[in-house]
Amino acid sequence: MEYIVISAVALFVSSLTLFSGFGLGTVLMPAFALFFPIPVAIAATAVVHLANNIFKVVLTGRNADWGVVIRFAITAALAAILGASLLIRLSGIPAVISYQIGEREFGVTAVKLVVGVLIIGFAMFDLVPRLQKLAFDRKYLPLGGILSGFFGGLSGNQGAMRSAFLIKSGLDTKAFVGTNGVVAFIVDLVRLLVYGAAFYAASFTQISGDIWRLVLLGIFFAFIGSFIGARLVKKVTLHSVQYIVGVMLLVVGVGLATGLL
Repeated sequence: MEYIVISAVALFVSSLTLFSGFGLGTVLMPAFALFFPIPVAIAATAVVHLANNIFKVVLTGRNADWGVVIRFAITAALAAILGASLLIRLSGIPAVISYQIGEREFGVTAVKLVVGVLIIGFAMFDLVPRLQKLAFDRKYLPLGGILSGFFGGLSGNQGAMRSAFLIKSGLDTKAFVGTNGVVAFIVDLVRLLVYGAAFYAASFTQISGDIWRLVLLGIFFAFIGSFIGARLVKKVTLHSVQYIVGVMLLVVGVGLATGLL
């Protein structure tokens, strides 16, 4: 069952994230967590996420507007360090609420509550018409980098905020996708380095052969999803996936905030 779940999630979500910036890790981590302890799930997701971002840059990076990348990514990378550091601090706080449903016990930790609420907030960018149209002038790119980088480091989700600032930068669809991918890769690389110092070194010692096979399977299907998405760039508009992305974000956000995931 775990092989089917991980493969399907990686394939479907990676094809969406090419257009929307929707975080593959946001959905893939809970999928891993269904079968493995949370620290192992986080470490496994990080490997798939970074590998997929590298692949997306290879596929679409040549279309990136490097002027926009530089103005946006420098402040985003610095802010991501702050966001990731805050996430590490929150992860050390024990559960604030515990409850039972039947024989199962659920706990709402500080980190789940904060990340869940943030993800619900980002879902609104895709579901509320007024927020769908939110955009900022090109001169605010550095500010956009700060906001999206910080929330990317804290919650792993930066796509909605990043898109709101990049959409008014005069980019066509190809340039938007390429620029989006490069910026996401830079922010992910920085935040993963920060996470790694605190979380992953210990977690990797717990990874068995089974989880490594699932990681490789996740990378493989994420690559296929990105490849399919790249072929559909000319046929699919950003608006056509907004509601799907928004609903998925909302479900994950509510699940985290209530301790169900």
